[in-house]
Amino acid sequence: MIYCIGDIHGQKAMLDAALERIKKDGGADAPIVFLGDYLDRGPDSRGVLQTLIDGVEAGRNWTILKGNHDRYLVRFLGDPDFRDPNTRDRLGWLDARIGGRKTLASYGVDAREERDNAALGADALKAVPQAHVDFINARPLMHVTDDLICVHAGIRPGVALEDQVEDDLIWIRQPFLDDPRDHGRLVVHGHTVLEAPQHYGNRVNLDGGAAYGRPLTAAVFEGRDCWVLTDAGRVPLTP
Repeated sequence: MIYCIGDIHGQKAMLDAALERIKKDGGADAPIVFLGDYLDRGPDSRGVLQTLIDGVEAGRNWTILKGNHDRYLVRFLGDPDFRDPNTRDRLGWLDARIGGRKTLASYGVDAREERDNAALGADALKAVPQAHVDFINARPLMHVTDDLICVHAGIRPGVALEDQVEDDLIWIRQPFLDDPRDHGRLVVHGHTVLEAPQHYGNRVNLDGGAAYGRPLTAAVFEGRDCWVLTDAGRVPLTP
């Protein structure tokens, strides 16, 4: 049995509630895989990241994967004008559609739009603890069990797991989303926002839109069987 939490995007109160639902279902030592995107768009990215760091330091059985938004913070700190070529329209991290200003604000940075990138970058270097940067850089990209492939965005279909590359694992949409083949294991991912989690037979997408105020998804897997955790208990998620 393993638990997974979808994209959190700065929603610390939702994260706390999801962790309580998991604790109620599986106990305090339940194994949890976090699927990436802890930052941006929501109100408390710093608090989310610190919760994860504290959990690891406390010895929790947590596997915390890297998402594209998490990496974007690190890239911004290295170059405030950086634009990831994987984004639609090559958006910068500070663009409202990415949500980096919300993350900077959670670290106490004055992130008003009239401030230029260089000033924001300089303030961010002072405000973001090196421990947070190191934590993001150390995140694994994938967690594989006998039944599951847990990853932020998905995998490149037809490519062996050991040959997958980071940009695909944290950014891919097509051709992964439309590929109907069985990947040998059930792929559990987030990244592509939905109105609610969905099971597609060969993959499960747990990004139910917490970034936009919809519920944060916590799910439990027994083999390839999946249930979404609610305050009232488990609800089956089937193809």
